Amino acid sequence: MTRYGHPVQTEGAADSLAQLLPGWLQFPGRLLAALVVVLAGIWLSKLLVRLLGRPIARRFARQSVAQTVLGGVRGLTIGLALIVAGSFIGLRIGDIVLSVTVFSAVVGIILAPIVGNVLNGIFVLADQPFEIGDMIELDEGTRGFVDDITIRYTKIFTLDNTFLVIPNGNVRERDVTNYSAEDERTRLSLDVLVTYESDIPEARRLIERSARDTDEVIEGGPDIRVGSARYPANPGCLIADYGDNGILLRLRYWVKKPYKIATVESAVRTRIRETFMDADATIEMAYPHQQLVFDEHSGEAQVAVREAANSPATEGIQEPVTDSDSTTPPESTPSTDVSSTPTDGSPSTDGNSET
Repeated sequence: MTRYGHPVQTEGAADSLAQLLPGWLQFPGRLLAALVVVLAGIWLSKLLVRLLGRPIARRFARQSVAQTVLGGVRGLTIGLALIVAGSFIGLRIGDIVLSVTVFSAVVGIILAPIVGNVLNGIFVLADQPFEIGDMIELDEGTRGFVDDITIRYTKIFTLDNTFLVIPNGNVRERDVTNYSAEDERTRLSLDVLVTYESDIPEARRLIERSARDTDEVIEGGPDIRVGSARYPANPGCLIADYGDNGILLRLRYWVKKPYKIATVESAVRTRIRETFMDADATIEMAYPHQQLVFDEHSGEAQVAVREAANSPATEGIQEPVTDSDSTTPPESTPSTDVSSTPTDGSPSTDGNSET
């Protein structure tokens, strides 16, 4: 550190201050002086943040960037105060730098995730995917408001009244939907399946009217511009598909704010069902089912076969021998010799002998 071309050493100032104290008070005096310097550094950091807060906020439009800059000013001020306080108790700047270097080399692998989060935090601040106060939705469906963006993590206040702290390394790897970017109006869609027998034009008209009559739904007005495209602001219902069980109608409508999407969707569904139930036209919601159609000739062939089998002309007719039956050899009947022993002692004869 130099001033007007001449080096100024804090160690010499500390030694000069220590010489003014008795020997037994030198170390406690140095320790007390170091403590005073640290407290002064903390007070000075708060003062600088208070003085530079508004100018930095006007300089940077994003609140997260302004908070990061003010945090850097606060940390730098306190760091300088700690270095000066360390010189009062005998710590040299060279020793501190060497110790930090050795420590960083030893625990570099352990600190790698933290360093990665810091770098990703810088990219998050530079890319500006969202800002403090924006409503976002993560890839798993969690919705909430961005409460704070730091160098290491992003804090989200979820709609379930819980805090979600996500490292910036994970934030950049996940899909994040920002509902508050530029325009808070959000477009939603709703599918309704009706039967083929329903009055489709009337069903489309009633669905659109149900959406317009729901609170928080934009009834109409100028077209809403999204990028280079323009979309009508009023609700619209079109035929999306011809399904197996019915005709799929798709309703597209805009809501004023994205903060109560689930409530608005439920209200629209409820009003559509009530409108269908009160409608004079034939409109019925479809559901998976099967319909079996029989004509005047259904079952005649089976009845004819049964009548032919029970007729008198077919009684006593044996079934034809199949090939499987013909290949089986008939069972042979063993022949037995019938012999008789006369009572008169004449020789016996078999049954086949001639008399």
